Amino acid sequence: MNKFTQSYIEAALWSSTDDTDTPLDKRFGIEDISKECLDQMKKDCEDFQSQYKDLISCDEKRAGHDFWLTRNRHGAGFWDGDWPEHGTMLTEESHAYGEVNLYVGDDKKIYC
Repeated sequence: MNKFTQSYIEAALWSSTDDTDTPLDKRFGIEDISKECLDQMKKDCEDFQSQYKDLISCDEKRAGHDFWLTRNRHGAGFWDGDWPEHGTMLTEESHAYGEVNLYVGDDKKIYC
């Protein structure tokens, strides 16, 4: 798994909470994400990277983090100043992917 995707998943777990408002990364890791959800996360990351590789390759780790935050409108992300030349465009493109909500299933796996 590349830096972009790893960072995207870390941001997803860090910024998502369970039904007691505990951040998911306090109790869960990547191994707890359902195969279907993990496959979708990887697909979205691969797609975004393939389209905007030239714009985000300077900091793939930050880009993965910002992709998650921006697509889910978390109040930080590509638009907040770290990507001055292309932040607006990357924000619009991230929003086109739609929001994703993680949740813990009855089997204690994470789904999206």
